[in-house]
Amino acid sequence: MRRGLKDAYPSQPGPVPARPLQILVRAHLASTARTCHLLGIEARHHRRRAPSFRNIVRVSTLSPLQSGSLAGLPGIAHGFFTRHGGVSTGLYTSLNCGLGSRDDRAAVLANRDRAARHLGSTGDRLLTCFQIHSATAITVDRPWAPDSQPKADAIVTRTRGLVLGALAADCAPVLFADQKAGVVAAAHAGWKGALGGILESTLEAMEAAGAARSDITAVIGPCIGAAAYEVGPEFEATFLAADCNSEVFFSRRLVSARPHFDLPGYVAARLKAAGAGLIDGMAQCTYESRDAFFSFRRATHAAESDYGRQISAIVLT
Repeated sequence: MRRGLKDAYPSQPGPVPARPLQILVRAHLASTARTCHLLGIEARHHRRRAPSFRNIVRVSTLSPLQSGSLAGLPGIAHGFFTRHGGVSTGLYTSLNCGLGSRDDRAAVLANRDRAARHLGSTGDRLLTCFQIHSATAITVDRPWAPDSQPKADAIVTRTRGLVLGALAADCAPVLFADQKAGVVAAAHAGWKGALGGILESTLEAMEAAGAARSDITAVIGPCIGAAAYEVGPEFEATFLAADCNSEVFFSRRLVSARPHFDLPGYVAARLKAAGAGLIDGMAQCTYESRDAFFSFRRATHAAESDYGRQISAIVLT
């Protein structure tokens, strides 16, 4: 039975379950430490080493980030790609993989091919959706043309060689894998999609493809951190109306200040409440790391005309 968010962050941490879930969420405000306390995070795991946000290695010339929780799974390749290693220029320098940007299309396709080849496939087998901040997850067994992208925010497959990607520029990309069942997924989780249920939809689609929820590893990629994610009171009210326990993901530097939202912490809590077996994540903030990542909010604050999108991708090899 699916648990509610209240169970994911009780007012007092409960006892460690027989198969504890690990969530390591590092945000940029002191409130996140309280979030971790409320989530009842353990620094150990009965069957394998607990993942750490510091458990990241860089590979090859493209230098995508990797999670140790996924890198150790046989038959699966993944990467949280940065903005480095591509051919785009200007605002899109250089690995812009977003077909929805106003970047040169040939450059975007070349960048996507580079990312796919890094993972052992080709650009024509790299799939990304026309992302609409929805709760729609689809299951695929063959590639589609770049101009035939379905409107959805998560992709699931058990077909080897299909590279599943999530595009982001502040929203949270999440990569999923059940190595035992041979099922992987990629999801785009902005605040609206996370609130609306995209994470739960992805887990449900993976189960329908043969995965076991308790065997699924979910890794949250680089996204905007709480320090940079100032929101309005109406934004906070939307979350509190859906679940009053969401207040733990909002903090203020001063009582009279506008709230800041902890997106990675919220995504992690939703994954835990949904019963994902192992949850890990990256600590990098896309807004603050100008050299490494594209950021919609940073581009907006700088009055730039457009922005690039980095890709996070996973494939069964």
